[in-house]
Formats: sequence, C-alpha cells, structure tokens
Amino acid sequence: MIFQLFFSFIKVGLFSVGGGYAAIPLIRNQIVDVHGLMSLEEFTDLITIAEMTPGPISINSATFVGTRLAGVPGAILCTLGCILPSFFICLALAYFYYKYRQLGGVQKVLSALRPAVVALIASAGLSILLLGIFGDAQMAPENLRVVECVLFVGALYALRKYKLNAIQIIFGTGAAGTLVYALL
Repeated sequence: MIFQLFFSFIKVGLFSVGGGYAAIPLIRNQIVDVHGLMSLEEFTDLITIAEMTPGPISINSATFVGTRLAGVPGAILCTLGCILPSFFICLALAYFYYKYRQLGGVQKVLSALRPAVVALIASAGLSILLLGIFGDAQMAPENLRVVECVLFVGALYALRKYKLNAIQIIFGTGAAGTLVYALL
C-alpha cells in the first residue's frame, strides 16, 4: 500500500498545475475514489487540518494522508511523491523559461493556462463547500446541514462586512460550531 500511495502522489504532483488548492480534487480522486483508502468525510477532515497548518496545502495534505494511512514512512513517501514531480518540472521549466522568455509564444501559453488553474481551484472550493453543507449525502433539501449553512453565511458576512482576517473567521466558526454541537 505504501508504494501505491507514493505513485498516487506522484500523479498528484505531476498533474496539479496551479498550486495546492488545485491538487485537492486530484488527491481526493486518488485516495477516496480510485483506491478507496479513506471515506470522503475522513478526507475532508484531513484537508481541513492541512489548511489550518502552516505550509503549502498540497504538501500538508500529502503528509497527513500518508501519516493516517501508513505512519511516518507513509508521510515521507507521500510528501516526496508530491514534491519530486514539481521539483523536476520547475527545474526544467526554469531552464527553458530563462532561455526562451523573450519569445511571445511563451507569454501566450502562460496566459492560456490561467483559466484552467482558476477552474481547478474553483472545483476544489465547490467540492469542499458542498461536502460541508450536504455531507456525503445527495444534494437535496432534506440533507441540508442547517448549522453549517448558518456558520458559512455568518462567516461570509463577517468577512465581507467587518473585513476580518481568515484566522479570526476560522477560529470563530470553529468555536461557534463546537458550542452549537455541544448544546445539541
């Protein structure tokens, strides 16, 4: 299983163009959908922890998934699997960029990649939002999690109206959710 994880994260590292948030759907696909190593709810909990931990989210996610599934060796191999493709790709791209940066075609290619990156990030955000609001269930009104919806709307309102930073929003909604669920 440990080498299966390593090769899964090599795939994630190869195809997650656009940063850590773009990697989340790819990690989910490999860990939850393809190999069935975690439930969607377990995966979402790990992603939440990875978002709160300092550092790049894709590396944090790889480390947490590896630790959860195979301990320290899993954490090391998953993290390396996530990092190595990007390292070698960046090394090669840096070489070619410095050699050919004056060409107009290079700038056009970079501009063409922007919409794909935005779509990957939006997909990750939407899947986490839907999981938070509906859980593993189908998107139907009877499956709506009211507490999570109220917390989301409240957090969004506080973010826009009072210009609170993300850390205040995270801790505030975490405390409010803990209090509500402790009372229920």
